[in-house]
Amino acid sequence: MKVGILTGGGDCPGLNSVIRAVVRKGIEHYKYEMIGIRNGWKGLLEMNYGPLDLRSVSGILPRGGTILGTSRTNPAKIDKGFEKAKDNFIKMGLGALIAIGGEDTLGVANKLTSMNVNIIGVPKTIDNDLSATDFTFGFDTAVNIVMEALDRLHTTAESHDRVMVCEVMGRHAGWIATYGGIAGGGDVILIPEEKFDIEEVCENIKKRHARGKNFSIVVAAEGAQPKDAGDFFTASKELDSFGHVKLGGIGEALAKEIEKRTGFETRATVLGHIQRGGSPTAFDRVLGTRFGIAAIDQVKKGDFGKMVALQGNKIVVVPLEQAVAKLKTVDKDIYDIAKVFFG
Repeated sequence: MKVGILTGGGDCPGLNSVIRAVVRKGIEHYKYEMIGIRNGWKGLLEMNYGPLDLRSVSGILPRGGTILGTSRTNPAKIDKGFEKAKDNFIKMGLGALIAIGGEDTLGVANKLTSMNVNIIGVPKTIDNDLSATDFTFGFDTAVNIVMEALDRLHTTAESHDRVMVCEVMGRHAGWIATYGGIAGGGDVILIPEEKFDIEEVCENIKKRHARGKNFSIVVAAEGAQPKDAGDFFTASKELDSFGHVKLGGIGEALAKEIEKRTGFETRATVLGHIQRGGSPTAFDRVLGTRFGIAAIDQVKKGDFGKMVALQGNKIVVVPLEQAVAKLKTVDKDIYDIAKVFFG
């Protein structure tokens, strides 16, 4: 059987771990012919693909990004895009397709599944906001990058008696901000799930200074919103093919407001795509490998329309429609732990 693999949406560390695992077991154990589809759904729509052999995946485990390339192409925005994707699946002679991606990529996979295309999904997003899985690969690496950045910001903040605002990724879910903020000793953590009161933020900072702490670290997810704001802070009003605006600006806006209200010198740092880049952590390498093995095993079983997932310490399979039904937002329990250290 010929099996295709594609990676869609934003890149993240760990993608190559999945590709390597799928190809190694697919070829060596199941004797499948493995095909790499380039640049996500765009590659399927344009018939842009090539063979994947053992040499193709040799040495890619520690590499960030994806050797297959990626894009945010949405077949729904192309005339008869889904029909074309299905036709090309058949023309390429594929018996199955493994789609590695987040909410948008797997949403497309779910639609194609309903059109009788044999697809297995693998959950990928640094935001950790996919339902039905406890963790997605890429998240742990992003959290470690945020933690290291906060460690560095602490030293310069303390040296200059400054407030440092660090803007991190997280459109609708503040998992990176919460975990990274706890690990990096954030004094205030702002997430999309809970609109913040800027006066309360400033009071927490003043409280720290009153007890002799002349610096503070504020961690803000890009999707965080003040209570009196009507919309997200955006870097651009243009929408991508899945209807998302480009977020950005909450960090700088917070820094200006905090300095104005407290009188404390305040600076903003935006981590941006640094969170996506570089080599994956051991956790993400192992999780990506486990997902890849489970995905190709699922192909062997012929049980399609499923996504592999981590629940507890076990890899399980869940229906794709369940995985993309709703976003997984930050648990109140973990955010309450973070709030203990505010101020």
